[in-house]
Amino acid sequence: MATQIEKARQFAALHVKGDPVILFNIWDAGGAKALAGAGAKVVATGSAAVAIAHGYADGEQLPLELAIANLKRIVAAVDLPVTFDMESGYGRSPDIVRQTTAQAVAAGAVGVNFEDQIIGETGLYPIDEQAARIRAVRQAADEAGVPLYINARTDVFLKRNPADHTDAHLEEVVQRAQAFADAEASGLFAPALADERRIAALCERSPLPVNLLVTAHTPPLKRMAELGVARISFGSGSYRTVMTAFTSAARAAFAME
Repeated sequence: MATQIEKARQFAALHVKGDPVILFNIWDAGGAKALAGAGAKVVATGSAAVAIAHGYADGEQLPLELAIANLKRIVAAVDLPVTFDMESGYGRSPDIVRQTTAQAVAAGAVGVNFEDQIIGETGLYPIDEQAARIRAVRQAADEAGVPLYINARTDVFLKRNPADHTDAHLEEVVQRAQAFADAEASGLFAPALADERRIAALCERSPLPVNLLVTAHTPPLKRMAELGVARISFGSGSYRTVMTAFTSAARAAFAME
């Protein structure tokens, strides 16, 4: 069985521009086992799916202790790298972010998603403030001796309808990518980006490997790979797929079909 450090290195090596690692996000240990059986190279939680599966709304409404307990069960269930969606770190200050990260690493995570939206508000953290928070994530990982993959998420595109995205938004994301890289992030997550020209431009200009989220607007997976994406996530889409099938089967059973 690989050590946490070995898994962290394996996970980082999977982020290859043009040959993306696919994350079909899960929400519990049973899903992690099923995913491993399907041939996954890594297990990734999605905050929305984990929260909903526990009866909570997304946006750090799920108590952190429950999220960490769930993470521990997932890590124990599979011999694969596990990356944890810790949202915005369950607090604004770098010190709280450092403590949250320390708990995730202690639970066995080799990667985290860490976003720049301010939970409970509509805006994003200023670039300098978010960079300081990313440095706190890295500090916690360094203190634990684990080369944690910090997937720095920016919600510049997610806060807007895809039809309203502009090149100015792209420039802001590139600026954030550089600041996040300087703060020792490992990757850049830009959910809701869907325009092929802007995807290619971001993959070309970002100093960090680019992660995109599968939505109704994004190009097919193979096309995203051709554009230079290094990581593709399904987010809560995988949960919705399962629940749609579950609900359909339940209705058929109730109808005695």
